[in-house]
Amino acid sequence: MKNLLKVMLLGTGLILAMWSSALGYGKQKVVYHINGDDPQQNKGALNNIQNHINAVGAENMDIRVVMHGNGLAVLMYPDEVEGTKMRRGNANEDMQTRITGLKNQGVRLHVCANTLKGRNINLAEDLYDATQDDVVPSGVAELSNLQIQGYTYIKP
Repeated sequence: MKNLLKVMLLGTGLILAMWSSALGYGKQKVVYHINGDDPQQNKGALNNIQNHINAVGAENMDIRVVMHGNGLAVLMYPDEVEGTKMRRGNANEDMQTRITGLKNQGVRLHVCANTLKGRNINLAEDLYDATQDDVVPSGVAELSNLQIQGYTYIKP
């Protein structure tokens, strides 16, 4: 009886190990699309990205975040920027911490050049931690290009 119990426990352990392995996530390529300026939605989007990383592991992720239109509010400082069409920036201290944390885990941010130009937004002065390397010619074209490359599209 004791041996039967040991065999059953061993078998159950092996089944659980195989089941756990089968549920494991593999490598993922994902593009998150942000084009709104609602502070709670922007915070929620960054939370979704962090939760995704937590579930899959940063080493298994290639995450891109494409921002265009009002979505640049994620990186825009909260103060109104004179001369721009965008007045609602969400990059307060909390958001800056989240952005830095995501970037430190390998998340790449893409900023739409058309939005920068059309809204008279100065990359270096108006956006938190954005450089010329982050700029793509067109946000929507970048979304399409990444999907062609096999990135899964997510609109939080």
